[in-house]
Amino acid sequence: MLRKFAYNKIFRTTGMLLLLLLLLLFPASKEYSLEDDRVIKTSSSTQKNEVFLIDKNGYVARCNVDINAENDEKYATKLIELLIIGGKYEEKIPNGFRAILPADLKINSVSINDDDITIDVSNEIYDLGKEDDELAIEALTFNLTSIEGISNLYINVDGSPLKTFSISGRNVIQPFTKEKGVNKIYDVINYKNVNNVTVYYLSKGNNDYYYVPVTKVTNDNRDKIKIIIDELTSSHIYETNLMSFLNYNAKLLSYDISDEVLTLNFNNFLFDDENAKSILEEVIYSISLSVRDNYNVKEVIFNVDGKEITKSVIKNIE
Repeated sequence: MLRKFAYNKIFRTTGMLLLLLLLLLFPASKEYSLEDDRVIKTSSSTQKNEVFLIDKNGYVARCNVDINAENDEKYATKLIELLIIGGKYEEKIPNGFRAILPADLKINSVSINDDDITIDVSNEIYDLGKEDDELAIEALTFNLTSIEGISNLYINVDGSPLKTFSISGRNVIQPFTKEKGVNKIYDVINYKNVNNVTVYYLSKGNNDYYYVPVTKVTNDNRDKIKIIIDELTSSHIYETNLMSFLNYNAKLLSYDISDEVLTLNFNNFLFDDENAKSILEEVIYSISLSVRDNYNVKEVIFNVDGKEITKSVIKNIE
């Protein structure tokens, strides 16, 4: 009886060890979440950790900064302060990035109403040079519309709507939205039927890669996902300091949008390692971030020859 009990115990223990070994050898497929490095917990809400600053090449670029706040208005205020040169959060700015708003700029108020955010700042914003005013607006727009539920940014200067930058004479039309683009590249014959498509490329920082959104302004009227993949597989990218890790032989065979899920079906050149059936994380994020800024979907599913390989969660699913 004791011998039988001992054998059973040995078999159970051996079985558990074998199961553990199998799990280690064949791990479950990874599910990527853009929230993984964009969200931090605060005392009363979840705030996004994704911010946009100016990189060493003069692009509005995506990076991560740990900022806590009790509510969205306070979080928005800190995002603006992060963009002020020599501001109170200067020490949080990663190496290779910089702020852009004038050092003496004051934030008079921040208010959120539905999907609109209105900020009122002091007239030092007019001190922006002609090379910086558009970048500053793009950085503010991408930062403040990164707050969940915010789509439109309105800027007032000491109580009056911002209309013109005095140094460059540039006129602005409010509200400011992501759809207006960032780091814009123009490839147009005429300004009829213009299509704005934002694509996230990689750039090399001091220790790691980070993502740079570039909006292509074009007369190409194809679906945006086709343009995104074509741009990321192109052997020619606009600047040498921007890159894509998506294999130029990768082809988008088909795609479908249903129930806020975008399913992409590629050939096997999507794989970094065909034997391991693995896809580079940089490829997943370049495509997913690009989809996020062009489509209202919650997930991107990556298929190869019709078989699901992995998925990327763009927004929190309630």
